[in-house]
Amino acid sequence: MLEMTLLCSFSFFAGLIDSIAGGGGLIQLPALFIIFPHIPVAPLLGTNKLSSIAGTSIASLQYAMRVDVSWKATLPATFAALVFSFLGAKTVSMLNPAVMRPVIFFLLVAIAIYTFIKKDFGTVHVPRFGHRIQFSFSVVTGVAIGFYDGFFGPGTGSFLIFVFIGIFGFSFLSASASSKVINFATNLSAVVYFMSTNNIIYRLAIPMAVCNMLGSLVGTRLAIFKGSRFVRVIFLIVVSMLIVKLAYDTFRL
Repeated sequence: MLEMTLLCSFSFFAGLIDSIAGGGGLIQLPALFIIFPHIPVAPLLGTNKLSSIAGTSIASLQYAMRVDVSWKATLPATFAALVFSFLGAKTVSMLNPAVMRPVIFFLLVAIAIYTFIKKDFGTVHVPRFGHRIQFSFSVVTGVAIGFYDGFFGPGTGSFLIFVFIGIFGFSFLSASASSKVINFATNLSAVVYFMSTNNIIYRLAIPMAVCNMLGSLVGTRLAIFKGSRFVRVIFLIVVSMLIVKLAYDTFRL
C-alpha cells in the first residue's frame, strides 16, 4: 500500500511537470526503479510509458481547448515524429544510444545558457514563416525529434519547446502546447510495442496513469493561467535537471 501511494504521488508530480515543460520521465521512471528494484527493466519501461501517454493525452486536449495551437506547424511534425520514432527505436539494436550522451549534454547546457541570458526568449508569440516554409520545417522537426526520441529519449519535450520558440517564433506556452501533441505521437509506438510484448504491469500502470492525468490537468491549468514566463522558469528547472542527470550518466567513473 505504501509503495502504491508513493508511486502515485510521483506520477502526479511527473504529470504536472511534464505538462508544463517536459521532463516527467526524470521523476516517474527513477521512482519505478527505486520502489521495484527486483522487477525487470522492460516491464517498468512499459508501465512508465503507459502512464506517461495518459498524462500527455490530457495535456494535449487541455492545450487544444484553451490555447491557440498552430496545427499547421504541429501536425506535420506529429506524423513525421510518429514514423521516425519507430525507426529510431529500431536503430537502437544496431547502435549504442549511450554515444549520444556527451552530445546531448553539451546541447542542453547551450540551451540553458541561451534561455537564461535571453530574457525575452519565448515571451511573445510571433510566428516567423509562411505556410509552405513552416510545413517544411515542421516535417524536419518531426523527423529529427521523432528519431531522437525513439533512439535515445531524454529531453525530447525540452528540445521540442526550444525548437518551436527558436525556429518557429512561438511563445513558451504555445511551444509547450505543440510539444505535447508531438510527444503523444512519439510515445504511441512505444506503448503499442510494450503492450504487444506483454511488458506493462497494469496493476501499477492504471493507478499511475490516473494520477499522471490528474497532475497533467493541474499542470496545464497552471501553465495557461500563469503564462509563458511561468513556463520559462519551469523549462529552465527541467533542463537543469536533465543536465545534472546526463552529467552523472556520462562522466561518472
